[in-house]
Amino acid sequence: MKTDPLKDKELHDKINSETARVRWSELERHFAHGAVVYVSEALDIVEVALRVAHDDKDTITRWMNEGKVAKVSDVQALTWQASDTLLWASVVSPFVLVQPEKHAVH
Repeated sequence: MKTDPLKDKELHDKINSETARVRWSELERHFAHGAVVYVSEALDIVEVALRVAHDDKDTITRWMNEGKVAKVSDVQALTWQASDTLLWASVVSPFVLVQPEKHAVH
């Protein structure tokens, strides 16, 4: 029986501590290798990273089908490049997960 990735507190804490805000320009070489993955603002990037690390194919496939997780498109890359967008990033080798910053609610 698989363990619930969300109960892996040690890995959760490690991923959380390594998740950082990064400018798109720092990620472009990873994008060129096809390793940058978009994570929707509707999801918690740390949870996505945990599920990727645990190879939770069912959940990841569902999110992909819903358009919430996908390889970064050329259009996204060009948009982010134009303003050197600041993104949340989390590395789960060989991937770099990225998520636009959530807009502040006033």
